[in-house]
Amino acid sequence: MASFLIVAIDGGAASGKSSTSRALSERFNFLHVDTGSYYRAITAELLRRGLGIEQVDAVKAALPGLDLGTQVEGRSARMQIAGRVVPEAEIRGAEVTAAVSHFAAIPEVRAALLAYQRGQADVARRHGFRGLVMEGRDIGSVIFPNADLRFFLHADPVERARRRALEGRADAIAERDRLDSSRKTAPLTLPPGAIAIDSTHLTLEQVVDTIGATIAEKLG
Repeated sequence: MASFLIVAIDGGAASGKSSTSRALSERFNFLHVDTGSYYRAITAELLRRGLGIEQVDAVKAALPGLDLGTQVEGRSARMQIAGRVVPEAEIRGAEVTAAVSHFAAIPEVRAALLAYQRGQADVARRHGFRGLVMEGRDIGSVIFPNADLRFFLHADPVERARRRALEGRADAIAERDRLDSSRKTAPLTLPPGAIAIDSTHLTLEQVVDTIGATIAEKLG
């Protein structure tokens, strides 16, 4: 029986990883970490400072002074930058959505967040959670390659675009996939040994039940 479980869930935009991860955190009392929101928060802060995606040197210089922290809200770990949690409305805005994949492709940005993301396991333990469920694009391949369980969600691009439209959002799914999959550092990829799940024709409940059964077995 595992006393503390780390679950990695990777996948492209609108593959279902966020809804699935949140549901699993509720079912098993895990701390939920949406690493995409971390990159969005960093992006929002860099844009607030007047830095653009082409100002790579200035971005690198700004990283050491970001002063990252964590605020636990319910079962979610929110990033703090200099003591401030960037509001959801800000990190989900069109400007951040258009820029986040570009900033996330900068190796120094990913390096700056590596230890911070891994540190969320300690945050979960300190707060008495039974485990950590972390979602993103490089969790099973880079952040926690030795996670107890690693999953990769994918779905047809048309279906993912439909899901985004239902949410009232207009992500450029194909372009984000291209940027995230082709970057040199920590590209979006199916990690060797991870369990791949095609969510195109599955309901959220079916995906959660499928992954949940594996987690329950691991927990004993």
